[in-house]
Amino acid sequence: MKKYIIIAIVLLFPLCLFADEPVKAIYAKITDPDNKEITVVAHRADWRFAPENSLAAIESSIRLGADVVELDIQKTKDGQLILMHDKTLDRTTTGKGKIAEWTLDSIRTLRLKNGAALKTKHYVPTLEEALLTAKGRVMVNLDKAYPIFDEIFPILEKTGTVGQIIMKGSKPVTEVKKDLGKYLDRIIYMPIVHLDRPGAMQQIDDFMKELHPVAFELLFESDTCRLPKQVRAKLERKSKIWYNTLWDTMAGGHDDDKSLENPDEGYGYLIDTLGATIIQTDRTAYLLEYLQARKKRNEHKADAFH
Repeated sequence: MKKYIIIAIVLLFPLCLFADEPVKAIYAKITDPDNKEITVVAHRADWRFAPENSLAAIESSIRLGADVVELDIQKTKDGQLILMHDKTLDRTTTGKGKIAEWTLDSIRTLRLKNGAALKTKHYVPTLEEALLTAKGRVMVNLDKAYPIFDEIFPILEKTGTVGQIIMKGSKPVTEVKKDLGKYLDRIIYMPIVHLDRPGAMQQIDDFMKELHPVAFELLFESDTCRLPKQVRAKLERKSKIWYNTLWDTMAGGHDDDKSLENPDEGYGYLIDTLGATIIQTDRTAYLLEYLQARKKRNEHKADAFH
């Protein structure tokens, strides 16, 4: 019997390594400033296929080939961490009221709604369930997590997903070091910089000097802003640039809607003119199709043995 157990372990060991390979390759790509392959972030996971922030939406994002899933965290009345964007249950579930006034057991009786506000079979997942679904397969950007990260981190350690986490925020570098300093050597932190606001370039300089981030998330309302091109030159071969194409004022009008009309003027402009190598989208499949046509992607198999 012992002999057969050893043989089984030997046979399974390569599969375990292979299962971890997708996220390791994604991590290497994101952290290499010279790698120009475009990283695709699925906003609230693939909510056009399944309810936003659901396990099914995470699974769909991975199948499509997304590199990162963006997930939102809220806390229940009994201190449990779940996936949900809003502070209330009304829009995305069959329940009503504030999440902070519901226990996890009560929330488990609800069902998630899809993008058309129709009830589905899917339930509200916990953060732990989401992390276990993503483990070894895709990077995870945790939104609305900054104020409660001390509560989140033990779950990351428990699930073995610390190295898959991306955190972002708009606070000055001094506050980030104070708030998250003990975690910064174990997770990826990306500053969010609004280029239309005073002091934007100084904020970038401060972070480059103190933390040298893997990437910056940049926001600007229109092409009248001159800083996006200047920032591209400043960050070249130093830090990557992340743009959101969720709506027009996040990326100067070069959003998902513009890209549906003309992807070269939407996604293409952000990549070719502004140097974006990370794009967060509400149209994961469409963006991936465009990038594949332009040979801006190296395909990876995300869950061959999951």
